Amino acid sequence: MQQEVVILVAEDDEGHAGLIRKNLFRAGIVNEIKHFVDGQEILNFIFCLGNGPHRQKGLSYILLLDIRMPKVDGIEVLRQIKSDDELKKMPVVMITTTDDPREVEHCHSLGCNNYITKPVEYEAFVNAIRQLGLFLSVVELPQLNGKNL
Repeated sequence: MQQEVVILVAEDDEGHAGLIRKNLFRAGIVNEIKHFVDGQEILNFIFCLGNGPHRQKGLSYILLLDIRMPKVDGIEVLRQIKSDDELKKMPVVMITTTDDPREVEHCHSLGCNNYITKPVEYEAFVNAIRQLGLFLSVVELPQLNGKNL
């Protein structure tokens, strides 16, 4: 994966976010990782709202998105991203403990690119993140420009 791809992690559980970061690094992913603890924070960053940090024009991003988050849940974040003509190009990978087939189908119908269920067992979770790291090391991602900048 080229250095200019930024990995966005929207995950309210600090322990899970740390495991994601550590195991992506172990899988050879050295790209910048930005962590957001609720859905509103990631929306502000992506849509360039408020006074906080914003995405940069011309960079590529991939979003690892938890469903169960405070303020704005991951499904609403996904819906807003995939409803925007420019942002819908950004890959979104749902990472959640929910394996309800209806929720998986709903996320895919909204446009998520992949859906990974967080295994409750530690080693299985670590293995899933390492496999995600291998996937991220070979994909090509579009740059985001857009009218919001």
